[in-house]
Amino acid sequence: MGTTDTSWATHALAALRAAGHRSGGARSGVIELLARQDCCVTAQEIFDGLRQEGRTAGLASVYRTLELLRELRLVQRLDVGDGAARYEPAHADGDHHHHLVCDRCGKVEAFEDDSLEQALDRLADRLPHRVAAHDVVLRGDCGRCTSAS
Repeated sequence: MGTTDTSWATHALAALRAAGHRSGGARSGVIELLARQDCCVTAQEIFDGLRQEGRTAGLASVYRTLELLRELRLVQRLDVGDGAARYEPAHADGDHHHHLVCDRCGKVEAFEDDSLEQALDRLADRLPHRVAAHDVVLRGDCGRCTSAS
């Protein structure tokens, strides 16, 4: 877990209020937990994290909160090929990262690469579609799994 992204958490709570939603209980817990993540997490991981913190929120409440945050474009839902939807904060400024997925242990890690972003921007300029967003998922074996074989 990383440091808390208080600007995203503050923005998300304000956006909920502006849209006429309360921000107490499970919603604030999910937002606070997401703001502390370095990478995407599943609803189950959020639920487990909230329980570890002593918060009482049902798994269904976590899913409802994530769906509301997605509808408000405050989180993005990702499929990294492991069969579980993953979620992470969406930043209005377009700031984002991509993902490395270990095929053996399932570990998901974030990575950033300026050269890759520039190449994707050049590609988008040549395409007949207006590209609004992109996701990059690289698969293989993590260092731990590679050295274990």
